[in-house]
Amino acid sequence: MFYLYTAFLGLVQGIAEFLPISSSGHLSLLQNFFGLKSAEETNLFLDVLLHLGTLISVFIYYRHDLMDMIREFIRGCGALVHPIEGEIHPPAARRMVLLIIVGTLPLFIVLPIKGYIDNLYGNNWFIACALLATGFLLFFSDRIAHGKKTERSATLLDAVLIGCSQALATVPGLSRSGTTISAALLLGCRRKFAVRFSFLLSIPAVIGANILTLVDAIQVGIDWKLMPAYLLGVVVSAVAGYFAIRLVNMLSNRGKFGNFAYYCWGVGLVALILTAVL
Repeated sequence: MFYLYTAFLGLVQGIAEFLPISSSGHLSLLQNFFGLKSAEETNLFLDVLLHLGTLISVFIYYRHDLMDMIREFIRGCGALVHPIEGEIHPPAARRMVLLIIVGTLPLFIVLPIKGYIDNLYGNNWFIACALLATGFLLFFSDRIAHGKKTERSATLLDAVLIGCSQALATVPGLSRSGTTISAALLLGCRRKFAVRFSFLLSIPAVIGANILTLVDAIQVGIDWKLMPAYLLGVVVSAVAGYFAIRLVNMLSNRGKFGNFAYYCWGVGLVALILTAVL
């Protein structure tokens, strides 16, 4: 039975992590209305592994980008000591590394107010309104997106603003991927670059959050006998996450990224009605 449980959580994690529908908002509403517990509440180590699964999906889907970025990061560090002759503008992959580093910095602003953000997870009114706001972001950004910026032309200010949108999306109901992709589109970024930058930008954020959770999990204790079931959850999470990334890329390239807005509006309205009635 526990195998089915971890597989189900892996499926939910893989799908909800990357689709612009706010996984935290959905989970919080289910917890508040029906008492459903998350993996983080029932098993911290399982929560870490499920997020590891979605990280693996990003690594696999963007493996060529990541290899280029690692190579150019090393070359860039070397260039600080021994400048590369004839290189006027840094390669695109090295620019992407810089943009991701700068875009990650706004997350540190969230740390001092993390307690206030955690309190919002129990506020159904706030979550419902945040889901409605996510819908509006997706709807309008997708319809005015005609930008041309890529990693070569996006500015550091663009990276900071997109990073601020990621920090803002730590509240429940605002989708991280939806908010960052919408912000990139509104800033004039090309669709394909906006999606790629959003997912690559999630890597440092997820790794940092997982390290903190792993420390807590070790302190609580890990049941190593359940490792086969844990690994099943990781595999399901990775596979589901990979196809979720493909779906977002496909819909964005076809100009249908904003279709997720109708779903967010629907869930947000239902949540408002249930909150008012119950």
